[in-house]
Amino acid sequence: MTDGPAGFSLPAMEDRLTALDATFLELEQRDEGATMHIGSVMIFEPPPNGRAPTLEDVRENIASRLTRLPRYSQRLSSERTGGLSWPRWVSDPQFDVAEHVRRAALPAPGDEAELLDWAGDFFSHRLDRTRPLWEMVLLEGLSGGRWALASKTHHCLVDGVGSVGVVHLLLDLDPVPAVQGPRGSSVPPAPGGAVTGRTAHPPEALEGLARSGLRAARAGIHAALHPRETFERSLSLAELIVRDELIGAPSSSINVPIGATRRFDVVRADLGELKAVGHLHGGSVNDVILAACTAGLRSLLLSRSEKPPAEGLRAMVPMNIRESSEQLALGNRISSLFVNLPVDEADAHARLMRVIDHTTALKASSAALGAATMIDLASMAPPVLHAALARSLYATRLFNLTITNVPGPRVPLYAFGAPLVEVLPVVPLAADHAIGIAIVSYGGAIAVGVSADRDSTHDLGVLCAGIEHGFAALCERLPAAASRARAAPAAS
Repeated sequence: MTDGPAGFSLPAMEDRLTALDATFLELEQRDEGATMHIGSVMIFEPPPNGRAPTLEDVRENIASRLTRLPRYSQRLSSERTGGLSWPRWVSDPQFDVAEHVRRAALPAPGDEAELLDWAGDFFSHRLDRTRPLWEMVLLEGLSGGRWALASKTHHCLVDGVGSVGVVHLLLDLDPVPAVQGPRGSSVPPAPGGAVTGRTAHPPEALEGLARSGLRAARAGIHAALHPRETFERSLSLAELIVRDELIGAPSSSINVPIGATRRFDVVRADLGELKAVGHLHGGSVNDVILAACTAGLRSLLLSRSEKPPAEGLRAMVPMNIRESSEQLALGNRISSLFVNLPVDEADAHARLMRVIDHTTALKASSAALGAATMIDLASMAPPVLHAALARSLYATRLFNLTITNVPGPRVPLYAFGAPLVEVLPVVPLAADHAIGIAIVSYGGAIAVGVSADRDSTHDLGVLCAGIEHGFAALCERLPAAASRARAAPAAS
């Protein structure tokens, strides 16, 4: 507990959602089609004994490790945001790991087609806000004796980079499984306990006003003590508003009202090749990925007889601003760059150079600082006003789609002695954003998970084929020296 104005005691800040965390709840409240969970399908080889783990095995494994993730046994104090206070994380006295971990099986033959169809349905369903906001499925019936763990976690609980840390925590670095806790081991409450009563602090309205006032006062003091930083942030915000608000993202057929059901598909590429391409052209792996995605989007627009806009489609590309000491911290620590994708460019290498030039200019500018400033300013508003600001931060006038690239584990991982083969990621879809792209690297490869609204994107295969062709077109000109380089271990 902390002291508030007039002697009121306020719940510890870490128990209350931040404004950015709450944004993802508000986006779902705005539109029935929005799904604000992140997730993945982790595919494993058969264990050494040839037997996939049972559901009870998985539940006991997770229960024994959740002691290090106490928020996963907490629920929201309120199912909805709004009013004058943010929801808090409170202990769920009825928490049962069995309610969050279940079993499913693919229909025969269990090939990729069945897996992707199952994943599309799994990611279509929202999480229950009356319970801790995560779910995991032991998926059996994959061809070749493989099995999978599919998971989804609400974005208000964790961001993409933080979720990679959680994967590290729940899996093993060694093929010999870690010693598990006793059957039915309990999950302790969060450090410091949880505030479940209302007698120790003021009514919600006074509490919300007090917090909004404290946020504004602290921001004002910080501005007075750091005038240069305040000036730079103001310039950054002005630049962002002029570039991304007044010059809005183009209208496109990928920005239409969406429903709640999803399609899901995957494109794969060799990470070493992408590093070689980036090095050859003076760009990053992320630049190469963005160029390939641009190729796919161009193919999609042309197949729809839609002229690719000369100004390009605009992608929101999240940036991690998490400190190294925070890698296992939950909640959201992200900002964004808004990258123009040159879908009007027919040549693969010219597309890549335009992407590199644009991202280089963005990184040298204060664009990310401007986006962070918008989020900070929105956080100072009380929740009843913040909901409208949150929606504006994810409006189609700002960006056409999200493309997020999360560096995956750099070492082999295991579960129940079985090697992790690959991770297929999913990104949330906000209202009127029919397509989202998530990329995760692991084991020398990248997996591009493409999520789409089922009703408006019957042609998802065209997009994925275009992305695959975009990678191939960039890699086909690699010289022999680059081929040797990609065969050797490469630093990320």
